[in-house]
Amino acid sequence: MTAMTLSVLLNLAVFVLLLAFLYRQQRVHATFTVRVFTALGVGVVLGAVLQALYGADSDVVKTTGQYLDIVGTGYVKLLQMIVMPLILVSIVSAILKLRNASSLGKISVLTIGTLMLTTLVAAGIGILMAKLFGLTAVGLTSSAAEVARGAYLEGRVADAKAISLPSMLLSFIPANPFLDLTGARKTSTIGVVIFAVFIGVAAHGIADKKPELFVSFDHFVKVAHAIVMRMVRIVLRLTPYGVFALMTEVVATSSYADILNLLGFVVASYAALLLMFGVHLAIVAGTGLNPLRFAKKILPVLTFAFTSRSSAGAIPMNVQTQVQRLGTPEGIANFSASFGATIGQNGCAGIYPAMLAVMIAPTVGIDPFTFAFLLPLLAVVTIGSVGVAGVGGGATFAALIVLSTMNLPVALAGLLISIEPLIDMGRTALNVSGSITAGTLTSRVMGETDVAIFNSDAEVDPDAQTV
Repeated sequence: MTAMTLSVLLNLAVFVLLLAFLYRQQRVHATFTVRVFTALGVGVVLGAVLQALYGADSDVVKTTGQYLDIVGTGYVKLLQMIVMPLILVSIVSAILKLRNASSLGKISVLTIGTLMLTTLVAAGIGILMAKLFGLTAVGLTSSAAEVARGAYLEGRVADAKAISLPSMLLSFIPANPFLDLTGARKTSTIGVVIFAVFIGVAAHGIADKKPELFVSFDHFVKVAHAIVMRMVRIVLRLTPYGVFALMTEVVATSSYADILNLLGFVVASYAALLLMFGVHLAIVAGTGLNPLRFAKKILPVLTFAFTSRSSAGAIPMNVQTQVQRLGTPEGIANFSASFGATIGQNGCAGIYPAMLAVMIAPTVGIDPFTFAFLLPLLAVVTIGSVGVAGVGGGATFAALIVLSTMNLPVALAGLLISIEPLIDMGRTALNVSGSITAGTLTSRVMGETDVAIFNSDAEVDPDAQTV
């Protein structure tokens, strides 16, 4: 047995022991929030120890990470597995409960409008932070990896330029809804939402003409809904274990030297993310709800989004948090979580491309702080945020759309490759916060929020009978 194999086995043994510790927390009925944050902390410590012992680029860490992926990435894949069934069944079920079709229109307009408006504000905050921190790409040197990344981005410019608002809106229409149920397209989430709306509206249309068929269909949907919700609860039980594995990998493989070299951009990015999160809290406060209670209640789902870097993967937990902890009706929660994973991502499609554009503009002799540059930039960022995929790489594509539209050199975006994962964690958490904020605001405006649930101190329970 080689020394490397022995080291990997030792690492995995420690990992399994810590998994057992997390399982014991579940057995003694520690709260869901406590278990998630414990997993986060333990993951940080184990990841730091692995890097200190072997180094971020060592074969031992890489091999260990492949086995950790079984738990971490495996958990994310299980969440992705239930996303489409959850959206389809939940939205159909919610529409069947609506009193009239006008409610559906109001929910859609309020949700999408909030997501787009907050993305515009996020872009403005990103520009402000870039100005305050004096960020610029002038003078930055490129390593071999960054040059390769830049060349790759250049190759994708054609795809970004081919996208227009009309073509993006057309891509939302599900020509083959069964294909979209597989998640094959970047806009599959919206396609499934639209398909579910059509099913629900069509079912409403036969309620008076063929009531016996409507009753049968309604019963079928209730059965399907109960089964899907049970699937969701089974997967969400695994959240602490997934967070632990994901966080261990992130910390173990992060390059501290690269982070220090681009520390200004990292600090500016997180300053912008925190400021935008403050905007979300201000919106919640404006609806008459307690913003601190709101923040406390959504922390577990933000923690998962932070470690997984997947807005789409967070949809099941996002919906459950809105319904069980914030008192938002299931229909509105599903709309905001689904649309928020594809439209108006405050972090990936708002702050990031705006900061990047401001950084890169001086390299081609453009003053980024003139109205002639800023106004088109804000418009492009807001419109370009429509249809950005809620998975890893979505922010890069959003940046490509903005940089190519503004005629800026996209290859320079490759300079940030070394710190991309670190920043993406915060961006994803903000994306999810934005979708929850949109759902909360919509629910309050519609007068549908269960304030008693919002004001209660009950924990999210993956074994609860409703989601």
